[in-house]
Amino acid sequence: MKSQIIEQLGQTDMLLPTLVAEGLAANDRVKVRMSALQAAAQRARQPDRPAPDLQAECHAAGIAPATVATLIADAHLAGDGRITAPNLARLIKDIVDDVGAMIRAVKAGDAGAGATMEARLAALVAGGALEPGNEIELARIANLTGIAENGTDGLHRLVMDLHKALNRLAAGCAEETVAGAKAFGLRQEDHGAVESFMRGLDQTRALKFNHPGLDTMATRSGPRLLIQNDIGTTDAHVVVIAVKKNAVTVTYTDIHRARAKFFVGEFEDFPAKWSGLDRHVAEGLGNDGTLYLVTGQLHADSAKERDAFLAAIGAALVFLIDWNKARKLLRTWVAKNDATAILKWAARDRIGHRGFLELGGDQLIGSAVRNAAPTRIGFGERLDQALGRDAAIDFLKTAMRVSSEALTAGRSVRLVRDQIEADLVRHLERVDSALLAIVLRQIGLAHDLAAALAHHIAGLQAGRAVDGKQLTARAVRIEQKADRIAIEARKEVARLNARPLLERLIDRAEDAVDELEQAAFITSLAPAGIDPALLAALAGLCASAVAGTEAAASGLAAAAEVQEGRRSDSDDALACIVSLIDLEHGADLREREVTARVFAGQFDVATSLCVLELARAIERTTDRLSSFGHLLRRCIIADLSV
Repeated sequence: MKSQIIEQLGQTDMLLPTLVAEGLAANDRVKVRMSALQAAAQRARQPDRPAPDLQAECHAAGIAPATVATLIADAHLAGDGRITAPNLARLIKDIVDDVGAMIRAVKAGDAGAGATMEARLAALVAGGALEPGNEIELARIANLTGIAENGTDGLHRLVMDLHKALNRLAAGCAEETVAGAKAFGLRQEDHGAVESFMRGLDQTRALKFNHPGLDTMATRSGPRLLIQNDIGTTDAHVVVIAVKKNAVTVTYTDIHRARAKFFVGEFEDFPAKWSGLDRHVAEGLGNDGTLYLVTGQLHADSAKERDAFLAAIGAALVFLIDWNKARKLLRTWVAKNDATAILKWAARDRIGHRGFLELGGDQLIGSAVRNAAPTRIGFGERLDQALGRDAAIDFLKTAMRVSSEALTAGRSVRLVRDQIEADLVRHLERVDSALLAIVLRQIGLAHDLAAALAHHIAGLQAGRAVDGKQLTARAVRIEQKADRIAIEARKEVARLNARPLLERLIDRAEDAVDELEQAAFITSLAPAGIDPALLAALAGLCASAVAGTEAAASGLAAAAEVQEGRRSDSDDALACIVSLIDLEHGADLREREVTARVFAGQFDVATSLCVLELARAIERTTDRLSSFGHLLRRCIIADLSV
């Protein structure tokens, strides 16, 4: 009664908050009813599939779900591209009424805009688009619920424009500001819920940096508190939260299914129930014409639990802005699932991706690759292929964290670029360390061979029965395993475009194994009764080979620490290299001692040849290990110069 009088007095602006609240509620209803139209069409075309369930959406919008469920379940084809369904005429009429309520609110706040919207609705009605009836063409449903590519006006476009106008009016006619949210018509008990949502929003709002969005409105609509956030600038990207006592209903729309799934995944710690992501389609929105709508419901046991959920929703919204843009960028450097996992990590750690995008994102990574690794990472090559999956993910996380922290602290972009390049160098050095670890496996096998050879000679010295064939067989197995490791290592060097010095280290280690395998073969042929003095000299050579493999292994381990930035370990590595050189000199002397004894003694031909060849093979092993040490020294010096 009072409303009618005020309208007659021309003071409709006094009613604007109430009318806007009614218009926003009508917007919720009309979207559900358009979804019901689509669901009925789907049911009629595919009666064998389960009928779509809009019960949660109906409850959230204040619509009786039984009527909608009957309409969808009993929809069927009527021929000539038409469907029929009970309550269809009523649904069309309700849609017109809801749009009328939205227009009424817009007209109250902006008479010109309201008149334009009114004329657009009248044109749709006059053109038969909204003609009520219990039969309707499938093509008309598509036109009503979709947005034409050519810009032709339609119901869905009209509803979207009305919704935007209502949002502007709601912001302009706010009765109060609650923790930063524009609010009108609130009750005192509504403030706690709004403040909780805004508390979460404010915890992460700064991570959007210069991007617009995250404006919030709150209003009372009958028994429910409604909180709406615009998120970013995308028309179809909206979240509406309905709060009724301790029950929270979240309605979220998005053109990207992956982002909608990501949004739902942000609330795994709460016992909320979510609808599916594949039921709601609106032609004309997004790259594939699909609009995804998901509804979540939480029935909290207390206001504290409710408010925690509202705060979590508010905190999560900033991580949706430009989410798909960030995902596409990351997918050029790592696999699709890893890109999503990085974004999830950035959200959970309150880092976000907007700072990374703001500073150039792809250009930051591309510049780091060009400056720090121009020969190591090829054009178009993914980082996970060059660095390995774990290292690539870690590097991109660092790039996102450094970008966000720099923007927050006001640091220069040049500093960010330097930090990212330095981190890429660090990861490339770790790649070298991983290759050194492969070489260490080779040296370990060389040590096994040298130790087996020494044990065999010791057995000959002690007069024990020794099995030459067993020694040979073991040596062959070890040498074959070492060959496989060498092949694997060379492939990694080629794939990662690693330093050529590393491949030369692999070659020297392989040479040492080959010499020891040859020595084992010769030892297996040794005749009985070799002179003890000769055996003692051979045992000394074997000891040099064993010590050499141990020094090489220690040097590699220390060199890997130098790669990790532990420069103090360079002294240990260099000391091991000196030991390798000394051992090689000692082996030379022992090999000459054996040669001299053979030529001075009256030994048979078999013994002489066997002892000489064995001594030379072991001495060549120490030569290979000494050469290995010189190469390792060059690697260490290069690392220290970085």
